Amino acid sequence: MSLALLHTSPAHVPVFDALRDTHHPGLVLRHLVHKDLLDRAGESGPETVAADVEALVADAVAEGAAAVLCTCSTLGGVAESVGVRLGVPVLRVDRPMAAAAVRAGRVTVLAAHHATLQPTRALLVQEAERAGKRDVDVRTVLVDGAWERFEAGDHDGYLERIAAAADAVTDADVIVLAQVSMAGAAARTTTRIPVLSSPRPGLDAARAAAAR
Repeated sequence: MSLALLHTSPAHVPVFDALRDTHHPGLVLRHLVHKDLLDRAGESGPETVAADVEALVADAVAEGAAAVLCTCSTLGGVAESVGVRLGVPVLRVDRPMAAAAVRAGRVTVLAAHHATLQPTRALLVQEAERAGKRDVDVRTVLVDGAWERFEAGDHDGYLERIAAAADAVTDADVIVLAQVSMAGAAARTTTRIPVLSSPRPGLDAARAAAAR
């Protein structure tokens, strides 16, 4: 079984390979890394790269992928729309996390990249409506200076900033780490508020879709 993963950073590749090795041995992952998609989406909006995402998805399916997982939260909505147009299973990595998060009343979203805030908020609102939850309060926080550390290759500094931001949250029932690259910060927090990340539930859902 083959699953294609669309990334906007090469840092995501070992994360999903490790999850595959631990939880889904035998699953073949094909990694498609296109950093330029996030750069362009951040400048002009996610819809401006929709044609490129569609071409990448179509190629992946033509080459044998049973499903495609978009690991970029900024491009998740665009990727899902592409899947609908092409009639193929295309999943966004953060949807299972969002579905879990809206079971709580107050959700604080932490993001490192500004372009991720609006798509993640929209996803949470959508999942709340789907679950019939009218009392979900979604707040978003851009972690100051985090993305600069990520781009500089300071992985520890990046995760420490995110963990510190999570520990500073006091008025939430759940904390959402909006981007795949933030997942490692969860283990560095001291907060008693549950901290959710997307890689494992996203890969689980994509594997299930590929099996169907």
